[in-house]
Formats: sequence, C-alpha cells, structure tokens
Amino acid sequence: MASSNFVDYVKIFCRSGKGGAGSRHFIRTKRTPKGGPDGGDGGRGGHIILEADKNTWTLIHLKYARHIFAGHGESGGESRSFGKQGEDKVIKVPIGTVAYDGDNGEFICELTEDKQRIVLLKGGRGGLGNWHFKTATKQAPRYAQPGEPALERNVILELKVLADVGLVGFPNAGKSTLLSVISAAKPEIADYPFTTLVPNLGIVRYREDRSFCVADIPGIIEGAHTGKGLGLRFLRHIERNPVLLFLVPADSDSIRKQYDILLNELVQYNPQLVDKPRILGISKCDMLDDELKEKLQEEVKETIPSDVETVFFSSVAGNGLDELKDKLWEKVSDPANQITEISHAPIEIKEIVAPQPKANEEEEEPHTQFIIQKGTFKGLPDDELHPGIYNGISWDDEEEDDEDNEEDEENI
Repeated sequence: MASSNFVDYVKIFCRSGKGGAGSRHFIRTKRTPKGGPDGGDGGRGGHIILEADKNTWTLIHLKYARHIFAGHGESGGESRSFGKQGEDKVIKVPIGTVAYDGDNGEFICELTEDKQRIVLLKGGRGGLGNWHFKTATKQAPRYAQPGEPALERNVILELKVLADVGLVGFPNAGKSTLLSVISAAKPEIADYPFTTLVPNLGIVRYREDRSFCVADIPGIIEGAHTGKGLGLRFLRHIERNPVLLFLVPADSDSIRKQYDILLNELVQYNPQLVDKPRILGISKCDMLDDELKEKLQEEVKETIPSDVETVFFSSVAGNGLDELKDKLWEKVSDPANQITEISHAPIEIKEIVAPQPKANEEEEEPHTQFIIQKGTFKGLPDDELHPGIYNGISWDDEEEDDEDNEEDEENI
C-alpha cells in the first residue's frame, strides 16, 4: 500500500435527516364533501450509520468526502398515507476504527467485528397527522405535528490496526527488514532514518499452517511524546496488539538505555501499554563475532529485567529467526495475553484561536445580531419573511379554532 493512500485519521461532519411533517388533510370526496381528518404521518429521517468492513483498510475514502448527510423524511399524505422515510447513510470503515466526538474529544464507539453496525446519529421522527388528534369534542383538528429536526455532529475517526505483535524501536533498528524477511510484506527499506512513515502489516507463517499478524510502527525517538520526530501519532496502532516486540540494534551504545527510552515513551502515551507482555529483540547480530556476542549476552542478562525475554537475531543472515518466531507464537497463543477490551481515553481537541488585532489597528465595530420571533417586522408577517418555517403549524387563536371546529362538526 502506497504511503500516500494510508489515512488513519479523519474528521467528518455528519447530519441525519429531519422527520417529515404530519398532514392536515381532510376527506373531500364526491360522497363525503366535508369528511373528517385523514392526514397521514410524516416519514422518519435517515440515520448516519457506521459499518465495519473487512475489505476496507484505510479511511482515504473519507478524506475528500467529509460532509455526510442523510436523506430527509417526506411529509404525510391523504388517506392516512405515511411519508417516505429518508435514506440512511452508511459509512464503511475498517475493522478497528474508533469514533470520537469532534468538539469535546469524548469516546463514542468502536467497531471490532466485520459487518458490525452502530447508529452514529438517529434521524428525526416523523410528525403525527391530524387524524391522531380527533376526539369526541374536537372532531376536526386543523393541526398536525411537525417532524423532529435533524441532528448534527463533528466526528473524529481513528483507525487502530488489528495485529498480534507490534514492533517498537528507534529509526533504523531493523523493523522493516525483519518484517520483510518473516512475512510477504514489502515495506520500504533504506539506510536513512524515518523510512517507514505509515504502519505496515505482515502475516507470519508458522508451523502446521498457523500464522499471526505483525505490525511495523514508524520509528520512535526520545522526546516523541513532546512532538519530536513523527511524535506518538502512530502508537495508537499498537494499543490492540497483545504482544510488543522491542527492537534494539546490537551496535547501540547502551541497550538498556534505549530500552528504557522506548518504554518511557509508551508510558507517556498510554500507561496501559506497560502491562502488555514484551520481548526484547537484539537485531543486526551478524556484525558480532562469538566473543562480542557472549559479552553482550552477559551485559543484557545483568541489566534487562528478568521478566523480559531476550532474543538475538539477524534478519539479513537469518540467524535466530526461528527462535524469535517460537517466542512470539508462545506469547500470542497464550489466552491470558488476549485483549478482550481496551479503554479509550478522550482525545485532546486543539482550539484554533483567532488572531487578535494589533494596537495600532482600528477594531471594527461588532455587528449586531437580531433574533426575529413570531410577530411582524417591517409590516410583513412571519410566513412571508421566513417562507417554509411555519409550514404545518397553525397560529390561530383557540377561539377561532373552536368556531371552525363547531362549524365543521355541524357539516359532518
């Protein structure tokens, strides 16, 4: 997958459909020229629905279509006919997508199974027709309910890829090379840092037709939690990984120091990541002779915590890869390491502050905003100033309604 096509973060604006208005129709036929009410109900507005799709791997289809509107419900008709429901809008997203509120950053939902559906915004209910409101004392109601308004919301979608093992390491630690050797993935490999700019996934074939998925995360440097390098943006992808593989090259000045830096960056991002089982892999061991390798093994044994398993390997020479696969499979297949649920902390929403005018610049006078309520303005009634707003609503006084009702009841 090309790096430009991988999109794991997008902000969209969603609006559900408004409900249709109920009808105020009365029966007018040849046999019953002045019949009773028979106005139908309005149709429901369309929903905004999130659906997980196993055939979708990125959010790029939402990058250039960030405004998503559902259809509006139609108004009710005569003979108690219901209005047509608004068309639902289904947003297909990859498995592992998490939705947050775009205004306050609160967690909304997550989709972890194929074909899983979650209603993000409900459409407005349709209004009731006037035949619902007829009574023994009011047999000709001239009013009906308007439909419920549409709902609007800014939504942030984040993709957290699903993998069994997450690779964590500094740039040029050998993560992409390891992934290309143990799987069929073809990540970009070069001799300069930050070659990997987006996560890469690879399926590792194991014994007896068994397999597990490995995620290559872009490199982390010291101070990444403050925004240095690529920051911690891509660490969201290892939140779902049951096992973490730390990679430190054998030619490092201090393996323990690099290990502590990587662990500290994970703590700064999400303290829960520290509880995941970890394996420390010492890469590029083909540069060491037997004597240096023994000394390095003793150093690692003395400095690295005993509960962290260590593997020495070389992706280029192929040394130690079978042992690495065995240890990874042992961790992945352990039921105690399976992730059943993860907690999603609210994300931080950065507000854009408008620039303040300089002291020598003249400030413009603020524009006065008026809220026009029911009544008259410049000699015109509301229905002429705001056509369409008061459709379906009668502002007649109760006395006039009673007179009309009595006249209609006499005619009936």
